[in-house]
Amino acid sequence: MAGDGFDLTFLSHFLVVEQGFAPTSAGAVFTVYGLLAGFSAWTTGVLAERYGAKRLMLIGGVSWIILHIIFLTIGLGSPLAAILTYGLRGLSYPLFMYSFVVLIATSVPPARLASAMGWFWTAFSFGLGTLGAYLPSLTVPQIGELGTLWLSPVFVAAGTILCAIGVPSHTRPSADEGEDNIRELLRGVTILVENPQIARAVVIRVLCNITMYGFPMLMPLYLTGKIADSREWYTQEEWMRAWALMSAICLVANVVWGRLGDKFGWMRQMRWFGFGGMILATLAFGYGPRLSEGSDLALLGAAVLFGCSVTAFVPMGAIFPALAPNHPGAAISAHNLASGLTTFIGPGIATVLLPLIGPQGVLWTYCGLFLLGFALTFIIRPYQPGITDETGRSLPRAERANARA
Repeated sequence: MAGDGFDLTFLSHFLVVEQGFAPTSAGAVFTVYGLLAGFSAWTTGVLAERYGAKRLMLIGGVSWIILHIIFLTIGLGSPLAAILTYGLRGLSYPLFMYSFVVLIATSVPPARLASAMGWFWTAFSFGLGTLGAYLPSLTVPQIGELGTLWLSPVFVAAGTILCAIGVPSHTRPSADEGEDNIRELLRGVTILVENPQIARAVVIRVLCNITMYGFPMLMPLYLTGKIADSREWYTQEEWMRAWALMSAICLVANVVWGRLGDKFGWMRQMRWFGFGGMILATLAFGYGPRLSEGSDLALLGAAVLFGCSVTAFVPMGAIFPALAPNHPGAAISAHNLASGLTTFIGPGIATVLLPLIGPQGVLWTYCGLFLLGFALTFIIRPYQPGITDETGRSLPRAERANARA
């Protein structure tokens, strides 16, 4: 994920400033990438069961390297070529990442699943965010943005080799099992109609990370004064280091929130500290630099608040199977679909609305969507051992205390 994240903090800046793309064209690159990543994420859950997680992870790693090289050699020639080649690369990383999620979700006991997901997201954040943002802040001043993009395949190749060595192989299921998996894949969509709780959880899963993927497209332009209604409050390297700090906070916070969610309640945590915190973090990124005239403390404070808030959504991976215990494969597919769609919707909001309402309007749109997610947490009731009964209703305080003990 470090190699996959190298371009996250500066690609929009590179395409606009170095390649001469319009900001909307740069946004379209991210948006199409997210759309194809969403499709890939949806299919990965069942494909991992059908063909084996290790095989799918290796396919994802190798195809990522090939498509990234095509993007750098051919895709930078025009906006259309960039949209097509970078978009196709979006099919690859979900194959690697969400196959790992399937392994965790199907092997860890439900009472400890949020904690396990916390460790997974810690590794994810360390790669995609911390190394993926901090290392480019050192290499871009030395070898430039294009040179840094050529370093990405080295890291992805290293991760793919580690997968080949360290992940156990799985036996390929029979043809009958494959047909069942196809039905389970389709159920990943039909379950949204059959189970309204899953449909609401999909909306929450999409909303909780819209700025995680929208900000890497918007902030490199907003904070450095490359779009209207903004000024050069910070350099490109300062923004990248702030995003790296945010991801470093996630390393610890993912584990902490996973354990707290298991002990005190998944939905309560996501409601107040997840959506409530993300509203504050979004406004801090948007108005902190403006009000402080580019204070480093304002930028870093917003990054810390962002990292502490976005990680409160760690229990999402546990909530989906809990809402559909009879169809865990379909529930995981629905989760993965939502996880992929957020990579499309997050930058898509900025791409569509930026020319119409400016960066401040985009930020308030994000806040409005977080408020919607906050409201939805009141009507989603997963079964959580020791916290709720089988209908999702909270247990009496004494029973919860006994369960924690």
